[in-house]
Amino acid sequence: MKRSALPTRSLMTLMVAGALAAPAWAQEERPPEKPPGPPPTAAEAKAERQKNSAAKLAGLLAFVETYCRDLKPNFERLNSVVAGLGVAPDDLAQGDLNLRSRAYTEIYTKDISANCARAAENFGETGRTIPGLIAKR
Repeated sequence: MKRSALPTRSLMTLMVAGALAAPAWAQEERPPEKPPGPPPTAAEAKAERQKNSAAKLAGLLAFVETYCRDLKPNFERLNSVVAGLGVAPDDLAQGDLNLRSRAYTEIYTKDISANCARAAENFGETGRTIPGLIAKR
């Protein structure tokens, strides 16, 4: 009897310890929360979306330049589109916007052939989204 009670007791101890430690582990796995503050204004939210759009377009053109053999980016058109979004084109080459742009480039490499085709369809000479951002080589 004593032999069977010992493993049960050890198992019970492990279960209780695990139950007590679970909330601590869950807290460690959560990303840190942002400090509380006022929510962004509508203008701030719009500016952030426009910055993200500019970074996404810059990332797309970097992807096209590197991975799409039959396409080439139109950087002059990119600069005018980005400026129209209220973002200085030079801001895309540094800091947070540069990191975002590189992240988008990396995401596009997950499916190179499909993303090259989408880039041509949406941003080519007769593109549906922004025509003329990408041209044939």
